[in-house]
Amino acid sequence: MQSPLVFKGAPGSPYTRKMMALMRYRHIPYRYLIGEAADRAGMPKPPVELLPTFYLPDARGHMQAVTDSTPLLRRLEDEVSGRAARPRSAVLAFIDSLLEDFADEWVTKAMFHYRWHYAPDIDRASKTIPLHWGGIQLDEKVYAASRAFFSKRQIDRLPVIGSNPTTAPLIEAGYLRLLGLLDAHFAQHAFLMGARPGASDFAMYGQLSQLALFDPTSMGLAVQRAPRTFAWTGWMEDLSGLQVQDDAWLDAARLPTTLTDLLAELAQAYVPVLLANARALLRGEKQFNLELPQGQWEQGTVTYQGKCLRWLREEFAALDTAGQTHAEAILQAAGIADLVHAPL
Repeated sequence: MQSPLVFKGAPGSPYTRKMMALMRYRHIPYRYLIGEAADRAGMPKPPVELLPTFYLPDARGHMQAVTDSTPLLRRLEDEVSGRAARPRSAVLAFIDSLLEDFADEWVTKAMFHYRWHYAPDIDRASKTIPLHWGGIQLDEKVYAASRAFFSKRQIDRLPVIGSNPTTAPLIEAGYLRLLGLLDAHFAQHAFLMGARPGASDFAMYGQLSQLALFDPTSMGLAVQRAPRTFAWTGWMEDLSGLQVQDDAWLDAARLPTTLTDLLAELAQAYVPVLLANARALLRGEKQFNLELPQGQWEQGTVTYQGKCLRWLREEFAALDTAGQTHAEAILQAAGIADLVHAPL
């Protein structure tokens, strides 16, 4: 793998922030392209424009555009040694993957909802994010048009991610519960995975880099209700100076109650919605709804989240017999064993 790594991203992208924090922690040199710099440099384009986009060699050594933070994080684990972000224990690594997906695919709903639902948040995002692309010297007329286009496009996407009048109260209640659960955990542990960060830490940081540090409504809630989590998010941005100990991971055989409480939160919405989405995809349906403990949920089906469920089930199936027994006990205790066993 070439050094430095070259990638395109934006400060307002939680997945960009996830990968930047990861590379700082792992001491991986990188060259960060923002705005139209990648196009000016003649970089290849991905099939679907997503952030971040990394420019990496394929099997023949040809440069290609690669997206999707989770496979990218795994590839860096395989190809770059030192300061790993994945636990050695296969069972703990599975829990890490589960919480990473929860952050990437569920907490992001809260991020998108708060940013494009409330007027102060819409105002801040629409004023600043277009300047990430066009540059701060952007012509005033172009800037005004970009603000209007960008905000309308993002607001129109709210139903796609599941934010609508029916689900909005559930998303906001879930965010408040998450803040409380994280604050309780960080009162005792530096990271989700113990005294060193895992993939789930970087994924959670990515979403909170927006929810807790940028968007005013969700940021105010974080400061008021979860000061430790607010501080943790700022701390996570650059862990390049963290001294890493090999034995600093949590013990999968004795997970703290603060983490098992967080896993139990996944039963409130994330796991039931992930399963309902997968079943709707198999039936060829474009929309689904279900009754959650907190109320009714409805949204359009998401093909990618069907893949996420499959990947999690494959990782569980790859555990040896003892590992599966151990992991299943953890899932059962959290009320989310359906994740790996429920028929689709």
